[in-house]
Amino acid sequence: MTPEPADAQPAPPDDATPARFDGVVALDGPSGTGKSTVARMLARRLGARYLDTGAMYRAATLAVLDRGVDVPDSARVAEAVRSARIELSTDPDHAGITLDGRPVDAEIRSAPVTAAVSAVSAVPEVRAVLVGHQRRLIGSGAIVVEGRDIGSVVCPDAQAKIYLTASPQARAERRAKELGAGIDVAAVAADLQRRDRLDSTRAVSPLARAADAVDVDTTQLSIDEVVDRLVDIVLSRAATGA
Repeated sequence: MTPEPADAQPAPPDDATPARFDGVVALDGPSGTGKSTVARMLARRLGARYLDTGAMYRAATLAVLDRGVDVPDSARVAEAVRSARIELSTDPDHAGITLDGRPVDAEIRSAPVTAAVSAVSAVPEVRAVLVGHQRRLIGSGAIVVEGRDIGSVVCPDAQAKIYLTASPQARAERRAKELGAGIDVAAVAADLQRRDRLDSTRAVSPLARAADAVDVDTTQLSIDEVVDRLVDIVLSRAATGA
């Protein structure tokens, strides 16, 4: 997989946060906790770049499906991902991802990709390829990185590590809302539970809270309230060097 050229830095932060953050924010947590939305908003507030590692794994999964590879065939899965060209923007105002030159922002959210992404992500060779790519994109910092193993594996020396949580019901309702009208919340809850089990029990880089991460429960918080809290945590860590 060939890395893409570096993106231009995003516009300076707005007046809500006069300081600029030059380090790495590791934002982890399971699906439905609001990571993607708040990570992009946090990056804007900090004048930082934004990296959605989950989108990378989804694009890798789409590459596997496009090539007609059986997901249980880990050797062919790994080869499909190694041969794929996955490129994404780290500008929070212009986030987007391409696979072999075509935009796939909508395709990677499809039901087939969602059903297979945990299994593809569990292949050690896939994680090795994508983690290497993620570290190159992170570079020297000034970036908010969201995923499931950022603080524990991808960037264990991140200046700020945050682990988002939410109640199972809140997570299911949020994900159902993202998927559109008429979605069965109970079915979504069952799928989230399945993915949690797969992600937290895989042998390589399981979903896990870093020991020094700050927990933020988003169940009762609005998006703006979550972002405000994260800004406070990040700037506090930056100020104290903790």
